[in-house]
Amino acid sequence: MKDTKVTAVSLQEMKGRAEKIVSLTAYDYYTSRILNEAGVDMILVGDSLGMVVLGYQNTLPVTMEEMLHHTRAVARGNTRALLVADMPFMSVGVSSEETVRNAGRFVKEAGAEAVKIEGGAEIGPHVESVVRAGIPVLGHIGLTPQDVLVMGGYKVQGRGDKAERKLLDDARALQERGVFALILECLPATLARKITESVLIPTIGIGAGLHCDGQILVLHDILGMYAGHKARFVKAYAQLGEAMKEAVGIYFSEVRKGVYPDGDHSY
Repeated sequence: MKDTKVTAVSLQEMKGRAEKIVSLTAYDYYTSRILNEAGVDMILVGDSLGMVVLGYQNTLPVTMEEMLHHTRAVARGNTRALLVADMPFMSVGVSSEETVRNAGRFVKEAGAEAVKIEGGAEIGPHVESVVRAGIPVLGHIGLTPQDVLVMGGYKVQGRGDKAERKLLDDARALQERGVFALILECLPATLARKITESVLIPTIGIGAGLHCDGQILVLHDILGMYAGHKARFVKAYAQLGEAMKEAVGIYFSEVRKGVYPDGDHSY
């Protein structure tokens, strides 16, 4: 099964089999290859690249051209996973025509197989237009980073009866508009479970507890390569940032001392 190409439809079939969906972000060719070799089901070229690759304070400055550039690189290394590209801030919602045009660029110019759009029922008409154009859409509700200015920061969402009802309604509305799956970000685990049980499409959690149909994290976070704020839900499976620093330090020392290159590393 590891060599079978993953599609939006096959992710939905995984929910039916109660098989957990494994997803990560990637931003370049090399890591895309590694994630495919590891058997990851879905790769998201996230606008999180603004922070972990480009050094922005948040995702808002990320442009369409930057997203297209990185999506192309990831597509070159992608052989198996479903490749999803993030629609960056202000590329969705100005009009349905503009939204479809931007989504189409990810497919035609960059090799994406789906796009991710943040927002609830209010962006439903735009989602429906993209789906109608033949482009699968991954929804994203809860903490939506592109709304960080409105939300007043990165905070857990869905606390309280009113907020809970709103997110349940959003999930159902987006399902009706045709999204093939939903990312649930920074929600209480009990609410994420209610949403997962109330929709037929897969839910993919990030900071939303164990009961989602799958999980996604930022690659740099699980590898210990991002020096910014570490959210509670992040688990680092390696400390490559420290390993990189150590390797560079040893190289620095050997060059300074005239130890490198030695005879084994010279012609």
